[in-house]
Amino acid sequence: MKITRNMLNGMPSIPNECGTMPRGCSGQFESKHMYFDLLRDNLPEEIVIASRRYLAEQLQATDKLTCDLPDKIDAIGSWIDEKADQVRHQYREYLNERQAGAARRYFSNKSHALYFLKAVAPTKLVDGAWLYGLTRRWNDARFSSLIKIYLEELGEGVPNKNHVTIYKKLLATHGCEQWDNLSDEHFVQGAIQLSLAQHADHFLPEVIGFNLGYEQPPLHLLITAYELNELGIDPTYFTLHFTIDNANTGHAKKSLDGLLDSLPRVNDADEFFRRVIRGYKLNCLGTCTNTVIESFDLNKELIAILGKKSAVGKYVHSDYCRVAGRTINQWLSDPTQIPAFLANLEEKGWIKRDQDPQNSRFWKLLQGEKAEMFGVFNSYEKQVIYDWIAGEPKEFDATQPSDNKFGTAAFGQRRLTFKAQRLLDTLGKCSERVIPSAAARGVIRRHAPRGSTGDDSDDFNIELRTLEEKLTSLTSKEEIMNLLTSLMSPPNHYTEAGLMATRIFTKMVG
Repeated sequence: MKITRNMLNGMPSIPNECGTMPRGCSGQFESKHMYFDLLRDNLPEEIVIASRRYLAEQLQATDKLTCDLPDKIDAIGSWIDEKADQVRHQYREYLNERQAGAARRYFSNKSHALYFLKAVAPTKLVDGAWLYGLTRRWNDARFSSLIKIYLEELGEGVPNKNHVTIYKKLLATHGCEQWDNLSDEHFVQGAIQLSLAQHADHFLPEVIGFNLGYEQPPLHLLITAYELNELGIDPTYFTLHFTIDNANTGHAKKSLDGLLDSLPRVNDADEFFRRVIRGYKLNCLGTCTNTVIESFDLNKELIAILGKKSAVGKYVHSDYCRVAGRTINQWLSDPTQIPAFLANLEEKGWIKRDQDPQNSRFWKLLQGEKAEMFGVFNSYEKQVIYDWIAGEPKEFDATQPSDNKFGTAAFGQRRLTFKAQRLLDTLGKCSERVIPSAAARGVIRRHAPRGSTGDDSDDFNIELRTLEEKLTSLTSKEEIMNLLTSLMSPPNHYTEAGLMATRIFTKMVG
């Protein structure tokens, strides 16, 4: 998806595989505020205008950058193939290193990987947004390749293929939904993409250029998917992107087709391509994969988590238990005392570092249905605590499925990959004989007229039936397509109505 290493001459780093990144233009607008403003329905005119100015500022920030796109457009196809070959070669080197015993390149433990998933959420949750504005050009064959990319980002209306739906599920599975407190830099890419969605008419070459850069499959996707699977985390979102972005028939190829199809035949093609390059360089702004990965500090993350909990925790503990002569409420009354509090818990034997966390009394207070602090920490927070107690990475099972199990294998055993665990779960389900009840058999049925069945299951489909009624009441294809495209916007496409609209739109454009 992002541009790969060495694609930008004169720059030490590039999106998602960099050490440092150009921050973009801070200018008049904060990226975080712009991001959430643009995710509203029925955008006020002032926000639309502000987003255009924001985008102009970001484009101005790219003028300091150079890039290695070929000077001639007809050389871009070979350039894409060469980049794809380079990534394949680099990934083979990575696999050889791992097979020779090298440690993971990205993630030191599972909490490190989950920290990464949270940090890149603002970008992943608007996946494909930059192309949304082109859906209004559904009847213009020049944009069919680019619209096809957008539809595939939306899974063509199939929920388990919609990229945002997949990522939202991934976050929810691991307790990583709370990402709105990230810094402004984490929202730059998302704000750029949402701004491009609003201004495809005015910034058409820039949209095409951004898409050209974003759809080149990078090395980091392959490594991320490999290491997530290794840590027991579903890698589907990342593997899906690499397969559909391939240089042969995927989004990388379609992005080139979209550029060639939209080149002006009468107006100045050189000026158009100059603007394409500016859009391409927008990929270089904001935070990136390596920056996020390198920023993880397990100890700081633990202290930050406990600091947030202390706002409530300082009031709810009894005075029965004391640590180093102080009550728990006294320790939690000042977040700056948390490091000392942890040190005293360790000294008193409540926490036994570099051992199986099951040996720590503190951990047993958190995990299990009968644990005294059950439910206080979410899945992500418990994973951080678990990894902090366990210490340096070991081949023990530290997976955390949705049922909140930790350390299900003996400490020191090799953990199962996500794919291996899913296979075992599937085999286990296949071994069970399930006899559907009459009630279960009756669940699958045609939609009845609204209110005719009198049960709650009707409520789930009211919105879809309403959409069907609206569509049948329209008298022209233009009206139908306008309604569908409004529901395929970044804030709506992963909803039930948005998914249905995407399915209908996909069929209508062929």
